[in-house]
Amino acid sequence: MLAFSAQCPSAARALPPPALLNGQWKGPLKLMGGEITILITIVPLTNGTYYAALDAPQQRISRMPVEVELNEHNLRLRMEQAGSSFEGKVSADGATFTGTWKQPGFTAPMVLRRAAAAVQAATKLRATPPYRESEVTFQNPVSRQRLGGTLTVPAGEGPFPAVVLLSDSGPQSRDVEVPGYRMFGQLADYLTRHGIAVLRFDDRGVGKSSGTYAQATTADFVTDARAALAFLRTNPLIAAQRVGLLGHGEGANVALLAAAAAPGRAPAFVVSLAGYGQPGYEVLLRQQGEIMRLIGADPAQVKAASEVYQRTISIIRQTPDNAVARTKVAALLSSANTGIDATMARARAVQLTSPWSRYFFDFDPQIQLDKVQCAVLLLNGTADLQVSARRNMTPLSRALHRSGQPVAAHRLDGVNHLFQPAQEAWPVVNGVQQPTFSAEALKRIQDWVALQTKVPGAPQPVTVKRPATARKAAKAPVRSRSQRG
Repeated sequence: MLAFSAQCPSAARALPPPALLNGQWKGPLKLMGGEITILITIVPLTNGTYYAALDAPQQRISRMPVEVELNEHNLRLRMEQAGSSFEGKVSADGATFTGTWKQPGFTAPMVLRRAAAAVQAATKLRATPPYRESEVTFQNPVSRQRLGGTLTVPAGEGPFPAVVLLSDSGPQSRDVEVPGYRMFGQLADYLTRHGIAVLRFDDRGVGKSSGTYAQATTADFVTDARAALAFLRTNPLIAAQRVGLLGHGEGANVALLAAAAAPGRAPAFVVSLAGYGQPGYEVLLRQQGEIMRLIGADPAQVKAASEVYQRTISIIRQTPDNAVARTKVAALLSSANTGIDATMARARAVQLTSPWSRYFFDFDPQIQLDKVQCAVLLLNGTADLQVSARRNMTPLSRALHRSGQPVAAHRLDGVNHLFQPAQEAWPVVNGVQQPTFSAEALKRIQDWVALQTKVPGAPQPVTVKRPATARKAAKAPVRSRSQRG
């Protein structure tokens, strides 16, 4: 899913310390007929801007892009995909945002409070693991940028098969964190415990990685993936010929492009989690419509937003000069009753004409798939609102079959874009449900990678199919001892 950061340049001089906004914010949104919980994650970036994303678990919305504008203690958050915004004040102690939520046909007061970290989930993943874990850095020889990450290696002599994790759109840390859930942290922990070394790293401009995310394109991220592959292949604990790529969302397409390399440079395998099969322009258009419908927008409002989007992209495609394109886009957004003022319209126009945006609007995910040099596993969740399994998996699978390489594809019932199962299947720890990576997805990934990286002559991994009663029991919440009585 797309993720943008924004900041008003004229307000940058008056900004409080970045730590004032850094963190996760939570609050109730009272809608007609009920109430939903809104979670917003804000991360300061090295170039002085912010990355922000919104989650609404009850609505199955995850990582919706949020634009941030902070002027002293006046805060504005804009969720263009939902046609919504929040305007308010940051408290002096940085503990609350108090203001007003606006969306098509609806306005309500709202308070967002700094969310406490999920202690149980963090403790579970940060306890001393039964494998080696180390901080690493490696250089991309193309961009000359250094990327920082974490390498986890199973206990034992090795050499071990390995996989590089590649994140979805938007600048993200190596763990791909959303409130209470470390997507790549959980995935790396599981795979390493099952004999597969894992490298996960911060995106450009995030954490220990240098560079500026907003100036990079999908093609640039392919060079990061290839640099990570080369780095792992030099490690004596890693089996150089058994190193693959696992990507999520846009990261899956990065992995597939990296696999369309000359023999010897391609990964040993690729795992695609919710990879895009439709052109970038169509993916973004569909995401906007789905999310607006979820928050209660009527068909007329969805149609109007869609028309503005299409007109905006048409201007950008026909206007290669960024200065001219930004002026035209800002004027369109200001005059189209989108609910944003001139300052936010200019900031949005800058984002929409960034190198990444221009590249992605014209990105065709099926290009070069006939040149892929390795086996591919496609996994998509049926509850994914950002990347529809039906619309994206089929075209990817068809294009990949032309490569002559093995392709496996599976749809996971009830799994969302972050590869979480339905909330009722989340484990309960000390009375609190914890978001978790789909157990079915983890098992499918591990079994398939083990098969692809099996040493010739070694016994083939055997998957025991559990009876239906056992599968139902496995989905039951896990309770603490005090709850069991």
